[in-house]
Amino acid sequence: MLDVKALAKYCKAELGGLVRCMQQAVEIESPSNNPEAIDRMANFFGREFRKHGANVRLLPNRRAGSALVAQFWGSARGAKPILVLGHLDTVWEIGTLKTMPFEVRRGRAYGPGIFDMKSGIVCGLWAARALAALGIPPPGPVRFFLNPDEEVSSLAFRKELLAEARGARAVLVLEPSAAGGALKTARKGVGEFHVTVRGRSAHAGIDPESGVNAISEMARQILRIEKLARPKRGLTVSVNVIQGGTRVNVIPEIAAARVDVRVPAAADRARIERQMRALRPILRGARLEITGGVNRPPLERKMAGALFRKARELAGMMCQELKEASTGGGSDGNFSAALGIPTLDGLGGIGDGAHARHEHVVLRELPKRVALIAALMATA
Repeated sequence: MLDVKALAKYCKAELGGLVRCMQQAVEIESPSNNPEAIDRMANFFGREFRKHGANVRLLPNRRAGSALVAQFWGSARGAKPILVLGHLDTVWEIGTLKTMPFEVRRGRAYGPGIFDMKSGIVCGLWAARALAALGIPPPGPVRFFLNPDEEVSSLAFRKELLAEARGARAVLVLEPSAAGGALKTARKGVGEFHVTVRGRSAHAGIDPESGVNAISEMARQILRIEKLARPKRGLTVSVNVIQGGTRVNVIPEIAAARVDVRVPAAADRARIERQMRALRPILRGARLEITGGVNRPPLERKMAGALFRKARELAGMMCQELKEASTGGGSDGNFSAALGIPTLDGLGGIGDGAHARHEHVVLRELPKRVALIAALMATA
């Protein structure tokens, strides 16, 4: 039987090394739009995973940078692996460290990407390291897949990510926790639609009647689009970017808008895609072009329920109270859950400030997270 108290004690003693590794990771800046920087991040973690006994492969991609696949306990043939998901990219540009350096203040560690989600990757690595050090082999392999472009829709390795998920018995996602350390048992699906209106230009003073005002048509369409939301059910539709017009004395012939959509359930995905594509022009002579869709399916709670109950039981054995939460943001766990693979998210660092300048993790909570991830690896 797993001795969770011994596991928790070991993880607490290893905090110093974890923080040093985390600092090194944070100080390798890795914005999504810089494949060379992503490669540096992948190479760093590749060395760290190899150092602790993993079999590591880097999957290169010229546009996005490299993904990393690492496996522990690969000799456990015949058993499906647990898949551990993370991402190497952050939203922070190169040079952010000059004004937002890694630092520790009052029990918190700060730095770009530390909460979302470099602390999570390090916690996952330290969890595998703890099991190996204590001689606790999981029932099957533990595979890590670290994506280079999760912050920008996970396009470069979508096929590989789905293949990894299909072969797994369960998926643990190292994204940061929800408020207070809660695990994420539900995530909305995420979509983006591009709406383009094509009208007809004309002189606004001499001959406005011969024009078709694309901005006027777009304004009418926005009112229609907003009515598609069902906020009480958690389905949100927001027109967040709009462009149109050239000069004040010209009837605009083109206008464009980008629409953010968040869906709580798979059925909502089909509905909103159907309704968006069913939009028709209102002004005579106007034309509509609608592209895009829901590119990240929802993680519905039914795919996380059993894993969360296991996590809560394990946490209780370590004198931890564990709660669950849902969120409007998506992760790569959405993809595995949509395939019907049990998926538990939010296992990374406990802190606050994702994508914000006060981004941080609480240091005393990191060993608890490592112990929880390790216990799930050993028993899920």
